[in-house]
Amino acid sequence: MRQVLGVCALLFTVAASAAAADLDAIKARGELRHIGIRYANFVTGSGDGLDVEIMQGFARRLGVKYKLVYSDFYSVVRDLLGKDAVRRGGDVQLAGEFPVKGDVIASGFTVLPWREQILIYSDPTFPSQVLLIAPSASAIQPIKEGTTLADDVAATKSLIGSQSLLVMERTCLDPANYGLTGLGVDLKKYTKSANLNEMVPALLNGEAQLTLLDVPDAVLDLRKWAGQIKVLGPVSERQTLAVAFPKDAGALRDAFNVYLRDIKAEGTYDRLVDKYYPGIRRFFPAFFEKKA
Repeated sequence: MRQVLGVCALLFTVAASAAAADLDAIKARGELRHIGIRYANFVTGSGDGLDVEIMQGFARRLGVKYKLVYSDFYSVVRDLLGKDAVRRGGDVQLAGEFPVKGDVIASGFTVLPWREQILIYSDPTFPSQVLLIAPSASAIQPIKEGTTLADDVAATKSLIGSQSLLVMERTCLDPANYGLTGLGVDLKKYTKSANLNEMVPALLNGEAQLTLLDVPDAVLDLRKWAGQIKVLGPVSERQTLAVAFPKDAGALRDAFNVYLRDIKAEGTYDRLVDKYYPGIRRFFPAFFEKKA
C-alpha cells in the first residue's frame, strides 16, 4: 500500500510540475516555458524574434531558465490551459483534457474578445490591425482614405463583394472577428496548416482572390513579396498584441507588466522593435510615442 501511495505521489508531482503555474510555482520550478508560434518576426523559428527576446529577458528577471515551446494557432490555447477553446457564437467553452506544455503565450498574440473570456493579458506589447490584401495584378484598387477609420473599414469590406477571400479560423484572420460571416462572402478557409506565414504564398498560388493579413505580417510580406501584393484597406479597428496567461496566473502577469514597463523606459524594447520591425513606427506613431 505504501508503495502504491508513493507512486501516486510521484505521479502527482510530475503532473503538477507540468501544469501552467503562477509566479511562485515558476520560481520554485526554476523554468519559464514560453509557448511561441512561428509567426512573422515575433517567433522566427530560428530561436529568436521580438517576443522570444522579450520573454528571455523576463526569465532572467525572474532568475529562472527559459524554454521555448513551439505551437500553432490551432493548438496554442490547449497547450497553455490543457483544454481546447470551443466557440459558440459569442461564447467560449473549454473542453477536453490535453497536456499543458507552457506557462505563457507570446507570439504576436492578438487581444480578441473571445480570447479574453478564457485568458488574461499583459499590457499591450505591440500594435496591429487587419488588412485586406490582393495580388498586385488584381483590378481592385485600394480605397481612398475616408473621414474616419470606421469609414475606411466599411469601404474596404465593400470591395470584397463576390471575390473569394482566404481566411484562417481561430486566428486574428478569422472572418468571424470582423463581421464577414453570414454575408454571402466566398470564404476560403486555409486548412493546410495553422501557419499565417503561408497566406500570401497561397494567395499568389491562386487559392483565393483576396486574403487578410495583420500589419506586422504585412510589413514583412510587402518586402518579401515586393511588387506582387498590395494593401486595399483595413477590415478592423486598430488592435493590440499582448502576452497571454491562464486566468489564475495574475501574479505572473503583474510581474511581466512591471518588466515590460522597465524595458520600455530604459530603451531595450525600442531596440528590439527596430531590430525586428524596422519601419513599423510610421504605421502606428501614437503607440510608439514616448510618454512624458
